[in-house]
Amino acid sequence: MTAVTRRILSAGVAASAVLVLVACTVAPVPRPPAATSSASSSVEPGEATVVAQDLDVPWSIAFHDDVALISERDSARILELAADGSAREVGVIEGVAPRGEGGLLGIAVLDDYLYAYFTGPEDNRIERFELTGAAGDLALGRAESVISGMAAAGNHNGGRIAFGPDGMLYATVGDAGDPSSAQDLDSLSGKILRLTPEGAIPADNPFEDSPVYSYGHRNPQGLAWDEGGTMYASEFGQDTWDELNVIEAGGDYGWPEVEGIAGRAGFIDPVQQWTPDVASPSGIAVADGLLWIANLRGERLREVSLDDLGAATELLVGEYGRLRDIVVAPDDALWILTNNTDGRGGPSEGDDRIVRVARG
Repeated sequence: MTAVTRRILSAGVAASAVLVLVACTVAPVPRPPAATSSASSSVEPGEATVVAQDLDVPWSIAFHDDVALISERDSARILELAADGSAREVGVIEGVAPRGEGGLLGIAVLDDYLYAYFTGPEDNRIERFELTGAAGDLALGRAESVISGMAAAGNHNGGRIAFGPDGMLYATVGDAGDPSSAQDLDSLSGKILRLTPEGAIPADNPFEDSPVYSYGHRNPQGLAWDEGGTMYASEFGQDTWDELNVIEAGGDYGWPEVEGIAGRAGFIDPVQQWTPDVASPSGIAVADGLLWIANLRGERLREVSLDDLGAATELLVGEYGRLRDIVVAPDDALWILTNNTDGRGGPSEGDDRIVRVARG
């Protein structure tokens, strides 16, 4: 087995444990050795375990109590994982019309409701479903609309949803191939939205009677908050720069007027940028003063200290292929979702999979 070279640090931990890669019940086919770079050369060994595999274009992970739920983009299935890594179908989201990058995308859980962002025949929308039953027998209740009418296309659908520390539902919406819409405050495209869990517009949103929280986004796909409530988002650029942004209420992040760090008045610059060939950032997660970014085309995980947002350490470079999502699990480990079966990757036997990485 190939040693996995990475570092997962927790605040206050003086040294990392030195461990080896552990195989799951069905061993994954080894990938070529990871590429090396100045950013990854000093990374110390960590531990990774494949906890699930043979997933079909998975997109998002969310936890209901201690049960992992996964969305599959093209099948429109919601799966629950058993302790042995086997997957069981909880339900199929009706009305999903997968095409290109669209389909069943981000999911989130609040109390006993599953929220799902998906592409329908005419638009992108968010619906919620009551989760009934116990682990191993979960089921979805009837659909309740949260928001609809977001422009849909074969790409740039955004699709990440998450509940913030304020209890509100946030959603990333892409420009759906219409760049100018990102600057149009009457359009939901190219925005990050903020809603109550029922879909109402919060009275303290930055624009009156509007779900828009920030704008000028091209295709944001990651949302996370630190312990102080600061919000972060990852964003796909076009040909020049992908971005990590600190999100401010009412902020304009520049697209399509600017891409990356521009230093132009009226636009908020990213705190970090990368060329798309080493990035294409999707899901992000924050814990213990660190932010992790899952990258698709770049096939790597980036670790960013919240004390130095302009720098990063590269982990898992080339180890598992395209990385779509990352979450902090109830046991404090990182769960990483690969995305090699999405039509743009080179899947190997066992793809796609969930990789668990223990933290310090």
